[in-house]
Amino acid sequence: MTARKDPLLSLDDFLLAAPGETALFGLDLGTKTIGIAISDLGRRIATPLITIRRKAFKTDSAELLRLASDREIGGLVLGMPFNMDGSAGPRVQATRAFAKNLAALTDLPMLAWDERMSTAAVTRTLIAADASRARRAELVDKVAAAYILQGALDRIGSGGLD
Repeated sequence: MTARKDPLLSLDDFLLAAPGETALFGLDLGTKTIGIAISDLGRRIATPLITIRRKAFKTDSAELLRLASDREIGGLVLGMPFNMDGSAGPRVQATRAFAKNLAALTDLPMLAWDERMSTAAVTRTLIAADASRARRAELVDKVAAAYILQGALDRIGSGGLD
């Protein structure tokens, strides 16, 4: 595996690189957790899967890649936490660094997807569903990952190309 200069591909390049009829993972990379969602093989529906408690990059990436291998994942959609004005703050830089480091360990294609407001939207939905604060904390990261992945799947389903 050779790390690409920029491991985050355009949507067109991602679709060319991600084998057809394979599921995709959506990732919500937080400072304390990584929320993971999975698509169906037809890439129409995103489903929350699991939340990994972050420890260290080596441990986190090994767990993520094990899960991806077990499920024969064809690509990764990483939520990109831009500021509301579209600028890139420290969390965007951390996500880009994670992608770069992960690219050294895997050939899985990676796509960045704008995740602005994903956690807020998911939290509002969980509150509306009367989920307790503890239950929301348990669910929010993997549901946010599904929200991110669903946005990408909707774009892919509508023709997808940039």
